[in-house]
Amino acid sequence: MKQALSGVWALLLGIVLIMLGNGMHFTLIGLRGGIEGFSAAELAIVTSGYFMGFLSGARYTPTLIRRVGHVRVFAALGSFMSAGLISFPLLTDPIAWTLLRVLIGFCMSGIYVAAESWLNDAATNETRGKMLSAYMIAQTLGIIGAQGLLTLGDAGTSVLFIGASILVSVSFAPILLSATRAPETEVGRPMSLRALFAGSPLGTVGIFLLGSIYATQSGMGAVFGTEIGMTANSIALFVAMLFAGALTLQYPIGWLSDRIDRRRLIFGAACFGAASCALGWIAGGGLWPMMAAAFFAGGVTTPLYALFLAYTNDFLSAEEMPAASGGLVFTFGLGAIVGPLITGWSMEQLGPLAFWLVLGVTFGAIALYALYRMTQRAATPVEETESYLGVLPTASTVAVQAAGEWAAEQAEAEAEDEARS
Repeated sequence: MKQALSGVWALLLGIVLIMLGNGMHFTLIGLRGGIEGFSAAELAIVTSGYFMGFLSGARYTPTLIRRVGHVRVFAALGSFMSAGLISFPLLTDPIAWTLLRVLIGFCMSGIYVAAESWLNDAATNETRGKMLSAYMIAQTLGIIGAQGLLTLGDAGTSVLFIGASILVSVSFAPILLSATRAPETEVGRPMSLRALFAGSPLGTVGIFLLGSIYATQSGMGAVFGTEIGMTANSIALFVAMLFAGALTLQYPIGWLSDRIDRRRLIFGAACFGAASCALGWIAGGGLWPMMAAAFFAGGVTTPLYALFLAYTNDFLSAEEMPAASGGLVFTFGLGAIVGPLITGWSMEQLGPLAFWLVLGVTFGAIALYALYRMTQRAATPVEETESYLGVLPTASTVAVQAAGEWAAEQAEAEAEDEARS
């Protein structure tokens, strides 16, 4: 493991620093928005703006890289992102914030494409799985650590926004100074939604609904905390619990994924997520029950993303996987745009606890559709499925494709070993 990561430690360090800055700004939006008197519906639009930009960046950044190269695109996007972060306290208007979030989402998506291209280029068939796992852990630890940094300042001032901007600016130094050469970036044209749905209805519908859940948790969690009167430190802990749960439950769910029918696991995880949201809704303003609800509801979200990717790949040929990866990332992005808008409107109409209601209903919809699909298609034998590899919902198509290739190679190698024995 040490040998595999020795050549990419600087890249992983840079990713941690980027996620510290980006994770701070996600929660700061909810905190500062509440101070400025923005409504839940206005902050929902601001939240969706990030995912609009993210979706656009995933589509257009590879073209920019091919035109001017990784280093220039990486540096330019980093500069724009840093400037965007520091502009939030200067432009306290929902429309301005939405535009800034579109910009930052675009930049982050492009940064992921460039960084994941370098990471994938540095990996071999033997080390790719370990590198992608380390990359996932680095991202998650950065987001969790960002919530701790929020307790060091006051969201009502510019200090925390400046700190986030500094972290993002500094993060590019280890990445750019350690990148020995610019890798090739080939991101295929995404598969159409119709073709994707025909190949895997559960994967397509499920990942759209999961996009809604992920964006609501990460973008509206701080808004919910502000609306019910939680302190800034409690809000930071609440958001941290969403991602700590994902880090904790990723391995056991992944272990089960390679041993039982994935549709049953999707059904069970979605039911567990819905039950966790019910706990949060019933708890009302109870601090620790809400923390537990956040831990478990967030804990199944990221593993479900990887489950849907793995399940979809089970029905595809190796040639179809790159296009399907692009289609799934696009579908997830559409759900991420819609989710916060529905949640914000619901919170305006029904009160802050509608945050849990929308999440619970969406988890329930995933569970019901998984149950329905079990009656429509025979289960794929476990020995014929692709290997599971944890991939974060924030990953670009580059990482998703790399994970799919690794999973296919692992499944093939395991089949050959079994045949020999």
